[in-house]
Amino acid sequence: DQLPVVLPGIDAPDGSHVPLHQQQEFYTTTCPQCGSPARRETDTMDTFVESSWYFARYTSPRNEKAPLDRKAAKYWLSVDQYIGGVEHAILHLLYSRFFTKLLRDLGYLEVDEPFIHLLTQGMVIKDGAKMSKSKGNVVDPSDLIDQYGADTVRLFSLFAAPPERDLEWNAQGVDGASRFLKRVFRLIHAHHDCFGENTGVHVENLQDRDRSLHRKTHQTIKRVTTSIETNYHFNTAISGVMELVNQIVAATAEQSPVDRAVLRESMETVLLLLFPMVPHFCEELWEFIGHEQPLDRQCWPSHDPEAAQEEELTIVVQVNGKVRTRLQVSTDISDDRLKEKALADERVIKFMAGKDTKKIIVVKGKLVNIVV
Repeated sequence: DQLPVVLPGIDAPDGSHVPLHQQQEFYTTTCPQCGSPARRETDTMDTFVESSWYFARYTSPRNEKAPLDRKAAKYWLSVDQYIGGVEHAILHLLYSRFFTKLLRDLGYLEVDEPFIHLLTQGMVIKDGAKMSKSKGNVVDPSDLIDQYGADTVRLFSLFAAPPERDLEWNAQGVDGASRFLKRVFRLIHAHHDCFGENTGVHVENLQDRDRSLHRKTHQTIKRVTTSIETNYHFNTAISGVMELVNQIVAATAEQSPVDRAVLRESMETVLLLLFPMVPHFCEELWEFIGHEQPLDRQCWPSHDPEAAQEEELTIVVQVNGKVRTRLQVSTDISDDRLKEKALADERVIKFMAGKDTKKIIVVKGKLVNIVV
């Protein structure tokens, strides 16, 4: 018999607004079942109403006269990068777009969309289920941090999966991250004598092995930078640094010494690229090799396109669409010269079986397909 419950007016005689919880005549009532004194709930607004446009309010949080300052909102919005859990990827995004368009129609915003870039993170999974206290499968990271250190645990977490995928927790993976960092530590300590005067790399004087390491260093800078800036794929960034470390270890294992400038460049690059993922570890080694300015004062390395350019390419050679051989050729080889080398290859001649060539298709830098 109390339905419908009609909300009272909220305007006071002086024109101010009276919150619902301050209107005693509204919230004081009786229980419709037993008749006892009761209090109506006044906090009934869904949290989605606030969480769907809070980022817009951040542009002018101290404005007491309006929800938004139009000038500030115009400057800051849309949000450049929005990051949230995958469980909010549908409804929260839908509501945020709705409120943004509503605020636009009301004249508070000039943008049509709330976010320019959206990244929805995956969940941490253990034994095939999302980690939760109710399931009893929660791993306390403080135990692993006590055993391995924060940098090692962070490195494993970033390496285990791209951010948009679920991360399958595996304690053995933390041990693998620890072994890698110990390898870098030993490598730099073993060759600390190369961190003297920085004479710069003189490519024209390098042996093939040292030229290859110099090239790998600049290829790694490009790969890591792209992985982080494009889609926050720290896993592929870390993988790239691991490949560079492997090549440094292989080069230093040979009898003839590696060019000091090349070795210095490659190992300093390892520390610079790993710094966002393992800052404490890298900072300690950076100081050990003689740098006075900390790593957070250094510029992010930039790759030299010429240095990163491969001197040779592997070209797949097909006969009637089937792979028959591969050729190692220089990067600047002409299409005509590439066709000649492909036709002269013994394995190609064998599969052509004396037939005339009808057509040769060249996909620059990738393959040659001979049609007979």
